[in-house]
Amino acid sequence: MDIDLKKLRALLRVLDEGDVSEFEFEDEQVRMRLCRGARPLAAAGAPVVALAPPVAAAATAPEGAAAAKEGDGHVVSSPFVGTFYRSPSPDAPPFVELGSVVREGQTLCIVEAMKLMNEIEADFAGSIVDILVENGKPVEFGQPLFKIKKS
Repeated sequence: MDIDLKKLRALLRVLDEGDVSEFEFEDEQVRMRLCRGARPLAAAGAPVVALAPPVAAAATAPEGAAAAKEGDGHVVSSPFVGTFYRSPSPDAPPFVELGSVVREGQTLCIVEAMKLMNEIEADFAGSIVDILVENGKPVEFGQPLFKIKKS
């Protein structure tokens, strides 16, 4: 299953702005159901994408990374419940290290949610002040992942 994450995020913004609470799409390769509120039960063998409320977090920060001012930097939070990965594969170097200078839109990490690899991108340019999650650990919706000092 190959889903364009930018198109999915744009769809989520449209659904949120239209106050839609449920959306379902199906073609030859993909079956997707998006719901706000209680998690739907999946049909056997069909992948389901369920979003915890509020979906507005994905709409308020570009590319799904929510950022909030905190202390010496801004916190980049997880837009999904899933597993945090610092690199694209186990043998690859991490996307960023402590002290790395990042540009807006640069990939910081991956959060795997329901077998989908979601790249979490920087909302602004700056430097990594703190990495708040260990590689391979589970993360919750809204959990802080990185602290970035804006440049």
